[in-house]
Amino acid sequence: MGKLFTFVGLGVVLALALLLAVVAGDYGPWYFAWIVGTVMIVLIAGCGAVMYDAQHENGKGEI
Repeated sequence: MGKLFTFVGLGVVLALALLLAVVAGDYGPWYFAWIVGTVMIVLIAGCGAVMYDAQHENGKGEI
């Protein structure tokens, strides 16, 4: 039953991606790059915050 939900979920994601590609038209690559870039910035900032916090907790207050 779990595989059925996975299959249906991936089908829905595929349909939404195709709909977005049709609606975006020629601007599709620009929107894709913008979304990927935004996600990368957020992930890199989050990793930097985690590393800073870990260094601060493990150190003696020296940063």
